[in-house]
Amino acid sequence: MKRAIQSIVLPLAATLAFASGTAAPVAAAESDQQFFQSIEGTWSGAGEIVAGKYKGTKFNCTFAGSTPDQKLGMALDGGCRVGVFMQKMSASVVQASQVGYRGQFMDGAAGSGLDIISGNVINDRKVVFGIHRNDLRGIMQARLPDNDTMNVTISVRVEESMVPVIGMSLKRVDDMAVGAIAKQ
Repeated sequence: MKRAIQSIVLPLAATLAFASGTAAPVAAAESDQQFFQSIEGTWSGAGEIVAGKYKGTKFNCTFAGSTPDQKLGMALDGGCRVGVFMQKMSASVVQASQVGYRGQFMDGAAGSGLDIISGNVINDRKVVFGIHRNDLRGIMQARLPDNDTMNVTISVRVEESMVPVIGMSLKRVDDMAVGAIAKQ
């Protein structure tokens, strides 16, 4: 059961937490860049599956966010843990044209991951991305209420409705020593 969560639900959460979109051409590029740059750094936090077969399952993730040189977009590398099981995660998205982003989580829908097919950077604090895998269609919304918090909600289409299935709250992890433990 936990392995199924790692191979299906957690990749969905991680992909959705950090993927693609479509932007209005030149005017939106600056807002898009501000959002993508704001996710640079290390993020860590807890999430929970809030609907479906694995409802109530809690997990913890850590990601390193970066932006590519010479391109508008982002990349996230890290992993998520459920109990003793750890799953490496990676996602990337870049502007594919003046009006859209494309990307993938892990190895994309052709493999065991997801394709990032659309989206919109709303402003420098909020982004919504479209995701796809086989018959699954959904969205991921990431919101930055402040510089050190990212809230992610993943919803999937069920008939005519979008149903939230995963919620995650990540905190920025800085490089400062905490308490008596210093970085060596």
